[in-house]
Amino acid sequence: MLMYDVIEKKKQKEALSREEIEFWVKGVTSGEIPDYQSAALLMAICINGMNEEETVILTEAMRDSGEKADLSCYGGKAVDKHSTGGVGDKTSLVVLPLVVSLGCIGAKMSGRALGHTGGTVDKLESIPGYCTELSEQEFRDVVASQGIAIVGQSGNFAPADKKLYALRDVTATVDCVPLIASSIMSKKLAAGADIIVLDVKCGSGAFMKTYDDARTLADCMVSIGKGCGKKCAAIISDMDVPLGQAIGCALEVKEAVKLLRNDKGCEELSDLRENCLKLAENIVSLCFDMPLEEARRRCEENLINGKAFETFCGWIKAQGGDLSFLEDIDSFCKAEYCGEYKAKKSGMITKMNTESIGKAGVVLGAGRLRKGDPIDFSAGLIICRKTGDNVKEGEVIAKLYSSVKNDFSEAEELLDGAIEIE
Repeated sequence: MLMYDVIEKKKQKEALSREEIEFWVKGVTSGEIPDYQSAALLMAICINGMNEEETVILTEAMRDSGEKADLSCYGGKAVDKHSTGGVGDKTSLVVLPLVVSLGCIGAKMSGRALGHTGGTVDKLESIPGYCTELSEQEFRDVVASQGIAIVGQSGNFAPADKKLYALRDVTATVDCVPLIASSIMSKKLAAGADIIVLDVKCGSGAFMKTYDDARTLADCMVSIGKGCGKKCAAIISDMDVPLGQAIGCALEVKEAVKLLRNDKGCEELSDLRENCLKLAENIVSLCFDMPLEEARRRCEENLINGKAFETFCGWIKAQGGDLSFLEDIDSFCKAEYCGEYKAKKSGMITKMNTESIGKAGVVLGAGRLRKGDPIDFSAGLIICRKTGDNVKEGEVIAKLYSSVKNDFSEAEELLDGAIEIE
């Protein structure tokens, strides 16, 4: 088989066979197929698309290009929750302990922050002592004892996807639904979960800016999951405003803890609470084959009665986290410098550009622009007012935090362009 013929076939808008797709992915993994030929095929796919069968085959081929986790030994159904990325998205810190408190197994690999979106692994590392790099045996021991573990992503899962994503990033072929969906799902499937629930973000702070695009991606990923024999569902959630109030590693951990403990002021986190419950009810419904209404009732019950928080504490401690930070959550990892972003005029906040707000967090030190950049765990923002709120001139819209001396002017400039008051 010649790679030239595979490229030519897709250029002519024909569907590729299983043999042709597997030939390509194996060649990418081994290095036998040069980057320029893979780049040509990626562009042909981006222009002419892939049908459902091709997309499932591509996902399976990338899944099989490296290691695959076996989570069948834990005696329950392993679940995974994936978000397509957003600002202030700390849902994994709430959803996983919540569903595990109801009997699911939550063994998960998560990513780090890049660009304007946050990473679950970075947030967890802001907890003193928490270890995101466990040996295989340590990982198994934590899951066996707690039912839950979250670690950093391994480079041995779906290595073909890693190589292809690097090519897509420099050849303007990132924004192709079959390639996006197969990239996400190949890693999810390699991680071994029986049940996968996807949170597809939609809006100014998300990769998918419109509902129609988000729906197309959600449908494609669910189709892949089901085609690969998994129980799979997706929700589409709003990213036209940040999720919750906190943006930044330690700030988001604090907010997740407040929600899990039902602390005073949690009514201001209604959007975060609803997003978490919607994801959790879908996971529990699929895991135990029960109606969504009953799953929702059980999830709300364990969020209120403290069982989800108990599971959170056991999990954090099992991975080395020092739970003393919970004794005074407000003083935990507190930034040395604080600023305020105030309304320039009175009126209603009519629009927020959430991506720009996320970038304001990055310039404060809460994110990274390049892989390997350091993160200031204490840095970030607290969003006090959102779209639809009335504000008075001089009223605080956001609080800004950093551990290094900062005049906050760069972050304020980004917020000026991000928040519209009419």
